[in-house]
Amino acid sequence: MSLKIMMRELKEMKDGIGNISKRGGERKLWRSRTSSHVVPDQPQESAEQSPWANLPPELLLDIIHRVEESETAWPARAAVVFCAAVCRSWREITKEIVKTPEQCGRLTFPISLKQPGPRESPIQCYIRRDRATSTYLLFYGLVPSEGEGDKLLLAARKVRRATCTDFVISLAADDFARASYTYVGKLRSNFLGTKFTVYDSQPPCDSMIPLTTHRRFHSKQVSPRLPVCNYSIGTITYELNVLRTRGPRRMHCVLHSIPVSAIQEGGTAPTPLALPQSFDEQLSPLPSSKGKQPLMDTSSTSPAVTPLFSPGSGEPLTLKNKAPRWHEQLQCWCLNFKGRVTVASVKNFQLVAAVEPEHNVSPEDQEKVILQFGKIGKDIFTMDYQYPLSAFQAFAICLSSFDTKPACE
Repeated sequence: MSLKIMMRELKEMKDGIGNISKRGGERKLWRSRTSSHVVPDQPQESAEQSPWANLPPELLLDIIHRVEESETAWPARAAVVFCAAVCRSWREITKEIVKTPEQCGRLTFPISLKQPGPRESPIQCYIRRDRATSTYLLFYGLVPSEGEGDKLLLAARKVRRATCTDFVISLAADDFARASYTYVGKLRSNFLGTKFTVYDSQPPCDSMIPLTTHRRFHSKQVSPRLPVCNYSIGTITYELNVLRTRGPRRMHCVLHSIPVSAIQEGGTAPTPLALPQSFDEQLSPLPSSKGKQPLMDTSSTSPAVTPLFSPGSGEPLTLKNKAPRWHEQLQCWCLNFKGRVTVASVKNFQLVAAVEPEHNVSPEDQEKVILQFGKIGKDIFTMDYQYPLSAFQAFAICLSSFDTKPACE
């Protein structure tokens, strides 16, 4: 049997035995044309007794390995997701074979959006802004294609409040409810739009331990299987332009969930391996906190609190925007975006590591662009990120550029 025929049968079987659209709470995500192709991990156990579940492990390993190697680009890579949705044995082997974005440079499962990008070359995406609905859609690809087949990674909706602005980030473009399993985090600004706090729906890895979390609602309001807390993982600060001088915005990003040692030689960035599955996981005490339990903030509109760190957590990574040069002929500030940005905008930026000599970071790594963002058309922007940032972190940083900042320009 050829691999192509086998994958067609797998897809038909998956549609027949595990049609998620039949499940009421998840219907919108799967039926919407703009829903995320990186589908949430929803185990399908109904096929456990099918003949597919009884394949010899050696044969099953070879099948999934061939599928993973042959389907490297979306939408064809959905075949790998179908393999993981067949049954428990298929899912476990698929998870063993599929590598992280840092290792293979590809996005497969939802958790890939929370894992660091590749070290050598960036993952290239673009953001589409919809002014009418105040939504921002992150797609995987170089530029928008003519059809509707671009793969949606993340979506955000801008919500203006009396004292701040929130960007709610979700896996689906039609579900921004914070009680939904598609919710992955949010970005919150202060009143002036000069400081932003990035919140994650799941706790960061053990290397960086926040002692303060942010509860989204009371636990009795939602299913115990849904995440209920926001964890502060970073802050983005724009410098005030009091004298109203001409020039690009100046920004600094402090990533509390990534130690500066991640960009040193031999260093590694925290890499989550799974999305939170239960309420207990969200509220369980984190290790090495010396008996101190996370403090809960039950007010959803309270000011952001900068997390504290345990003594062994290390110094957080700080990013700064790369200084542009003034072009005399064009009479504008210029940066080398390598063809990925074509329209001048105050929103355009490139971020590099802000390190000191004692950090022992090579000059080459100090000049490496970790995240770049820029405009290519009306309401279309490119976003290229790489290690140690994840797609979620990069998207949150770019969203801060969309908010109004009269005091910084």
